[in-house]
Amino acid sequence: MVGGGGKRRPGGAGPQCDKTVEVKKSKSCEADVSSELRKEVENLYKLSLPEDFYHFWKFCEELDPEEPAAPLPSVSLLDLHWHPPRKDYFSSYWWLHGLAVVLATFYLFSLPRDSPDELPVYVGTNEAKKNCIINQNGDNVFAAIKLFLMKKLKEVTDRKKTSILKNIDEKLTEAARELGYSLEQRTSKMRQRDKKVVTKTFHGAGLVVPVDKNDVGYRELPETDADLKRICKAIVEAASDEERLKAFAPIQEMMTFVQFANDECDYGMGLELGMDLFCYGSHYFHKVAGQLLPLAYNLLKRDLFAKIIEDHLASRSTENIDQLAG
Repeated sequence: MVGGGGKRRPGGAGPQCDKTVEVKKSKSCEADVSSELRKEVENLYKLSLPEDFYHFWKFCEELDPEEPAAPLPSVSLLDLHWHPPRKDYFSSYWWLHGLAVVLATFYLFSLPRDSPDELPVYVGTNEAKKNCIINQNGDNVFAAIKLFLMKKLKEVTDRKKTSILKNIDEKLTEAARELGYSLEQRTSKMRQRDKKVVTKTFHGAGLVVPVDKNDVGYRELPETDADLKRICKAIVEAASDEERLKAFAPIQEMMTFVQFANDECDYGMGLELGMDLFCYGSHYFHKVAGQLLPLAYNLLKRDLFAKIIEDHLASRSTENIDQLAG
């Protein structure tokens, strides 16, 4: 079996499992990954990883046991990085590089989650240096890679590369089928999360915060996304520090509103403003985002995210996105 870690039943009816886990409303074999590796990875990330993360790594091992990250790069189209744990790096180093895979030049696949104690609901993709939009590509790594391969197959004209891509696609599709993973871009579980989203934010994937029956937990910003982007643009493009200070006035006013919202337990407002400014990307907003986001995460009891964003802002750069290079 490709990537399953279990024995195939006679007739190819799927894997026989010594141990099963819940996978998106179905049961699947637990990936054949040592408990030591699981503990080491999760100690480094300080986060639990979904089973499809380990199943995909096993799938890559089946393609090339000696160099699991090699099968896709050999196509000369994909650059797959799954960074196994290295004890000489402190944990925040791993936080700054996302989880799972980086495919092609700055085409990022990540496993976003709403809270550190929850598993990811979807796989997000983003093209670095292009925009901050997070596209939702299935609820597991197999679905995301399947969609990526389909996209590449439409672009490739070389017969040899097309053949290699099709071969990988067929094996990945079969492995996902046997393991019980959906290859749909949008699943019912993802749609259920959408119902909890209180605001889309600049990245488009939306924020989820606890909101009680009296609507306590989130209140809207006084500016629309379009208006906030215009304010940010005016700040970044200001001709002088004096003009920039004047352009900051609406942001300062919103920060006052956030303080009122926090006093009344509407913590989602500060999270939204901080996330929007962080997503806009300019260094002019780093200080404000550094004030808003850690506080919002701590108030929401998402303390690990507060630490991650502090470390991220401390080393953020648009010039050296892949800090693993070299």
